[in-house]
Parts: sequence; C-alpha cells; structure tokens
Amino acid sequence: MKILEYAEFIPPGDKAKYQQIRQAIERDDFQAIDVKKLTNLTHGKFYRAKLDYTDRLLFSIVQFQGQAYALMLEVIHQHAYHKSRFLRGASVDEAQIVPATVAEAQADAAPVRFLHPERLRVHWLDKAISFDDAQHAVYLHAAPMIIVGSAGSGKTALTLEKLKQMPGEVLYVTHSAYLAQSARDLYYADGFERAGQEATFLSFREFVESIKVPAGREASWRDFSAWFGRMRQQFKQVDAHQAYEEIRGVLAADASGALTRDQYLGLGARQSIFAADQRASLYELFDKYCLWLREAGLYDLNLIAYQWMQHAAARYDFIVVDEVQDLTVVQLALALRTLKNPAQFLLCGDSNQIVHPNFFSWSKIKSLFWRDPALAERQQLHILRNNFRNSAQVTEVANTLLKIKHKRFGSIDRESNFLVTPMNQDAGTVTLLADDANARRQ
Repeated sequence: MKILEYAEFIPPGDKAKYQQIRQAIERDDFQAIDVKKLTNLTHGKFYRAKLDYTDRLLFSIVQFQGQAYALMLEVIHQHAYHKSRFLRGASVDEAQIVPATVAEAQADAAPVRFLHPERLRVHWLDKAISFDDAQHAVYLHAAPMIIVGSAGSGKTALTLEKLKQMPGEVLYVTHSAYLAQSARDLYYADGFERAGQEATFLSFREFVESIKVPAGREASWRDFSAWFGRMRQQFKQVDAHQAYEEIRGVLAADASGALTRDQYLGLGARQSIFAADQRASLYELFDKYCLWLREAGLYDLNLIAYQWMQHAAARYDFIVVDEVQDLTVVQLALALRTLKNPAQFLLCGDSNQIVHPNFFSWSKIKSLFWRDPALAERQQLHILRNNFRNSAQVTEVANTLLKIKHKRFGSIDRESNFLVTPMNQDAGTVTLLADDANARRQ
C-alpha cells in the first residue's frame, strides 16, 4: 500500500512515530500500529491508527488502477473524535471498534478517477481529488484568472479549491440556482471551515437581490410568449423565441446599458440573430417590451443589472464566476463591480456549453478589462484539456462533433477551438438511435 496526504494535513509532532506508522502501512502491517475501522458512521469509510496513548491518526483508503493508497487526513488529539472534521461530529467508542485487516481495507477502497504520479498530496471536497499539471498550475496562480474547460474537466472542483485559499468575504456566483447550491454543498462537505473567511454561494438572481430586491418578478419565457402572442399581427415575420433570445443576449446585454437604435442597426452579421433588414422591426418590438415590463410589474434581469450598477458597493475580497458563458456582459460587469480589488476574480466556463444564444466570446469578456492596461495584460486564459468524467468513446464522439461544428460554423473564438483528452481508463460505449420521426420527437 502507498501513502497519500491531504493537502491540509498537519503531521503529528512526533515525526519519528509518524514515520513508523507510514512504514507499517506501506508494508501492509496494520497490526503493528493497531489500525481499526470506524464503524456505525453515516458516511464514508475511515480508519484510525494509534499514535500514542491518547492521540490517533485518521486516514481513509482509496484505489487507482488497482493500487491501494492510504490517505492521511488528520490527527485526532485526546480521543476527541467528535471534533474531527471528517467524522462530522460522530461519537466513537474505542471499546466498540474492531481491528481492520489490509484485505478488508483494500476491498472497501473508494476508487478515484485520477492520481498524479508524482504529487502525493491531494485535495478533498466530498472525496479525494488529485490535480493534473494544468490544474495544479491554476491552483498556484494568482488572481485574476480565466479558466476554460469542457464538462468533466474538473473546473468547478478546481475553482472551489482555489476559493478555499482566499481570506475575507468571498463570493461564488453562477446563473443556475441548482449549481450554486451544489457548489455550496461540495465546498462545505465533511465539515470544511476556513478561519477568517465568509463564503457566499448565490445564483445570479439571488446576487442581484442581495444588492437590492427589484420590484415585481423576473419576466420568464412563458410571460414573454404570452405577451408576444398578442403582438404577433404586428410582427408576423418574427419568431417569438428568436426575439426573446435577441432581447436577452444582444439588445439588453451590453455593459453600457441597452443598445440604442443606431447601435443595434449597426451591429455586424455575427453580432445578432437577425439580418440587418429585420432589425428595425426588432427594435420597435424591444421598445414595446420595455413598456410592457413596466405595465406588467415585471423586470428583465439584464436591464436590472445595468440599473443596479449605481447601488453596487465594493463588498467582496474575491469572486468566482462559474459557467460564465451563461451570463451576459452586463451581468458579469455588475458582479465584478462588487469587488474591493478589481483584480481579485476567477472566471470559469466553456463557450461550447452555451444554452441561451448571447454571442458570448472570451475576447468580449476580456474587453471588460481593457480600460486598465496593466490588468488586461494579465488576462491569460488557462485551458483544461483533460476530461476526467467520460469514457474514451464518449469523448471521441464529442471531439468529432466539435470538429464538424468548427468546420461547418467556425469556432466561437480561438480559445474555444480545442479538443479534450479522456483520462478515464474505461473504453465505454456509445449507442445510436435509429433516425426516425419518433426518436427525433422524443
């Protein structure tokens, strides 16, 4: 068995005794150090080794590619198991726990998707996490940072570990309330606490409300669709959903406020969903949309984001914006306006995962910072090319689809024109559905 250490593990004061324990584990001699498995826990599988009469060493067992590793987690002083971060306040009666065998521990070892062959200190969210070289470089890099990575590249885990380093009042914000809650649960998994830090996890709408609660409620697609149905005779050539996306992603998305009529008519071909000869009609629809919002007691999150600039105070010491491609430029500008130091941010996302058309590009995001040449010069993008989630065949299909997309439509920007490397050792399978009307409808 080999040895790993948690990144924040503090070895016991008795270095010689700690080395004895490591050596006993490495030669699979649990009996020599009185290893016992902690039972009746509601989560996880943990073991303890005896350091001395009162202190214990807590560890877990993981396995990667058939090799078992003992992961050193923390020293428990004076039998105070209830104070252990990883045991979450569980009560442990040493008289009731039984000796563990190496065979049992190896059989119960939790699999990990990746272990770096040289760095033997690992991180922990709700499980052990080992960074590859690109992730580790980001982890050590000073803010500001922009991280580009596909689904499964480990970017959210990396940003949360980065967030743990930051003192003061810190913010994690993303478009999705579900993702914000999931990130919060991961961050505080197994009782993690950071002294001197207050971390807040918010969806973007919750973030807006934390500055000032808007009157009414946010206009949804359903609201817009019902309203547009009453306007259809005036705008027969306009598709409702395209109009909705154009308002959200173009007309109301700029950091300088809603586009004027001249600004909108002057946009380039790849800056709008609509052709130049349709835009006058769209701008007329936009004017009516703004009037309808006021009459219906609704608000547009982009328009509110611009209005709320005047209310945004410099509050946060560090901000992480996850899935930044889901935010418009004005929304991102509002979030960054609440920084005490404008350079203390981390942006993270993948333009190939855009859900709502908003003409996102990394160059557009970076243009927010060009007013400060010294800051803009530091805007290097860190690209995570390894995929830890998906099997080799799934990744191959995804890469092939990206090649087709890039050849047919071109890439969004040069930073998004990369393929991913599968780190998962499983070949996996890809199943195709027969191309028929029923399958397409489903």
